[in-house]
Amino acid sequence: MAIFATVQVVYLASDVASSEINGFEARQMAEKGIAIGANPSVEQGDPILNFFDPENETGYDVQLRSEAARFNINVILARLDKSLLVSIFTGWEMELDEAEALVDALCDWVDGDDNVSLNGAEYEYYESLGLMNQPFNRPFYSLDEMEMVRGMGRLDELNPQWRDWFTVWSNGKLNVNEAEPELIAEAAEVSIDDAQNLVDLILGPDGERHTEDDYEFQTVEEVLTQLGVTEALWPIIQPRLTVQDETTRIESVGRTGVVKRKIVVIVRNRTGKPAILERKEEIIP
Repeated sequence: MAIFATVQVVYLASDVASSEINGFEARQMAEKGIAIGANPSVEQGDPILNFFDPENETGYDVQLRSEAARFNINVILARLDKSLLVSIFTGWEMELDEAEALVDALCDWVDGDDNVSLNGAEYEYYESLGLMNQPFNRPFYSLDEMEMVRGMGRLDELNPQWRDWFTVWSNGKLNVNEAEPELIAEAAEVSIDDAQNLVDLILGPDGERHTEDDYEFQTVEEVLTQLGVTEALWPIIQPRLTVQDETTRIESVGRTGVVKRKIVVIVRNRTGKPAILERKEEIIP
């Protein structure tokens, strides 16, 4: 029995060591992918962004996307564009009163005073929970900070992927040429079908992003016309949209065998004088 137990421990230690080695190698592959993705001469769709060595079972896959394919939460709150956020949250089946209260709480978190919005939350509320020096009364530095706001727990229950919709790093407007139809529909206040038709036009006949048959809108006015937005709504919709942005999200997944590591780097001015805004690493199950 003692010998059997010893053998089990040896096997376990061997498995742990092997996993650590594979994790290190997978991280190295992800780093290689980031280095290639950061090269200003490389564009999404370039074959060099995908690599696999079947002999050693190692490789990486890199995605380059505009960070403006997500909503900049700080800009929305600074513009007091509450109707946009309420529409997004109720679209995730949050009750209207809950959505309005959450939006007010988000506004209170970033504004520079201690005045409570109609359904918001300021210092007294957070102090009652034993949370001191909150809200911060400044823009969010990360999406992690959004989780501290009253009502965000409920939003996370309704849509655990809410982070995929938001950023704090873009220049502020939603890049129509890169965004998913669900986000375009919310920003432009059009149907999901109209937004999907717009994205289909952008993707071209092959249905793939960043290929030769893609169509790229040059102006927001062209986008609004294509979507059929009435000119009376342009003053509301136009400030939410753009057709370009200099902030790039580089996502690199490295792998060794079945072990994967993911590195995400957000860079501004990738093709000029690049500046790294954020870097995160993840272990992929």
